[in-house]
Amino acid sequence: MPKYSYDFLVIGSGIAGLSFALKAAEHGTVAIITKKEMMEANTAYAQGGIAGVLNKKDSFAKHISDTLEAGAGLCNREAVELVVKEGPGLIQELIDYGVQFTHKNGELDLGREGGHSENRIVHAADATGFEIATVMVNQARNHPNIEIFEHHFAMELLTEHHLGQKVKTLDKIHCFGAYVLDEKGDQVKRMLSKVTILASGGAGEVYLHTTNPPVATGDGIAMAYRAKARIENMEFVQFHPTSLAVPEAGSFLISEAVRGFGGILRNSDGEAFMEKYDDRKELAPRDIVARAIDDQLKKRGDDHVFLDVTHLDAEALKEEFPTIYDTCLKYGIDITKELIPVVPATHYTCGGVATNLDGQTTIERLFACGETACTGLHGANRLASNSLLESLVFADQAFKRSVQFFKELDFNDEIPEWDESGTANTEEWVLVSHNRQELRQVMWNYVGIVRSDLRLERAARRTELLYKETEDFYHRTKVSVPLCELRNLVCVGYLIVRSAMQRKESRGLHYTTDYPETSEQRITTVID
Repeated sequence: MPKYSYDFLVIGSGIAGLSFALKAAEHGTVAIITKKEMMEANTAYAQGGIAGVLNKKDSFAKHISDTLEAGAGLCNREAVELVVKEGPGLIQELIDYGVQFTHKNGELDLGREGGHSENRIVHAADATGFEIATVMVNQARNHPNIEIFEHHFAMELLTEHHLGQKVKTLDKIHCFGAYVLDEKGDQVKRMLSKVTILASGGAGEVYLHTTNPPVATGDGIAMAYRAKARIENMEFVQFHPTSLAVPEAGSFLISEAVRGFGGILRNSDGEAFMEKYDDRKELAPRDIVARAIDDQLKKRGDDHVFLDVTHLDAEALKEEFPTIYDTCLKYGIDITKELIPVVPATHYTCGGVATNLDGQTTIERLFACGETACTGLHGANRLASNSLLESLVFADQAFKRSVQFFKELDFNDEIPEWDESGTANTEEWVLVSHNRQELRQVMWNYVGIVRSDLRLERAARRTELLYKETEDFYHRTKVSVPLCELRNLVCVGYLIVRSAMQRKESRGLHYTTDYPETSEQRITTVID
């Protein structure tokens, strides 16, 4: 058997990748590769929780309706129904793994967030993702069929292209694994697999302000695009309305659950302004709340607005949101007595690598789940707390499908080892840091919450220049994680801009001043 060959290669260590890996490991060998430590994924930073129909007042029909409404007409109803109906059973699987969700009076404490018509958010205080990740990582570390590669960066998906064949988008393409950079060992490994799962998270780092960790550089989306996979709906980038507006906090997230608990948004004059924008006020979907805050900031020339919870019971706040309370206190803000300064920040990538209901991409033997994927669930806007749910369901779907056929496949040992001849170390690394910062500033200024043709055209010109510079640098320089991340970020920026330019309307998370109305046509933007 070739070196570094596995039945299943899982790229990413969040809830999607771990959920798949733990199930697949009961049937074959699994390699999990993660660019940093296992816990350094978006999952561990998720505060709010997982949406699921778990009480008698709620129903599948209500959850489906809420999801479809948030998605602004672009959801795939089949995907929505699948996720909502399969969700409760998979939440129970987490409980069986040992995840400790918050209970009150002997029952799950179900919270409520913007866009939900019922209380249905299962949570572990305000650190749900961390609790889930901790339990699942421990399970993975102790499974005999799982091999974990930390500080390993997936660079390229292996396809017929690496056999010297010219690959076109409409060809039948297969994935045979990935080239993976061992950062500490300073070598590129050829990792072969029968089935590859992209679960590498989102791309929040493409914007200047984000609630995502620094590892969220869109690696899976960029790799899949370069391998000729179909990419969909990249213009729909969700901006979380309320990140902590303290520079030292690094866009720390103030969970939507705080507004669900009774928090009120106020401008610098103390005015509660949300009623001017939507009858649901603070509980309107995130795109509406983010645009309302953006409008207030532009009209008033302010840097942030405020979230007010001082009217709520202080002890209940501390019990419900211990992480948020402690973090704000660290920065000199006692949320029980003082207003919390907040500003929108990039939070979630709704588009991504297109999949079917089994999580299969348009490339054979390649699956995608979690934020990397575009499954059809979110449409033009993600309903709060549906993302962890989607990860669980589509990881399960991918597992069920891939386990049916992986034994019939073999490894493609004809794929050559990585060749770095013709490259050299260089002292021009300032280009990498400079271009990354420039890209993030361009995306924030021109492709943010409110867009226009002029802004998008400017962004297109600048991202094209950054692409040319970065590709030239990449092909003549020995690979490194910062360089690969920059390459992926520039690619994702390009995909977002190009997709946004295709959409001649305002819908969901994409709002443009040149086309402020929503078209009657429901168009999915596609980039092959």
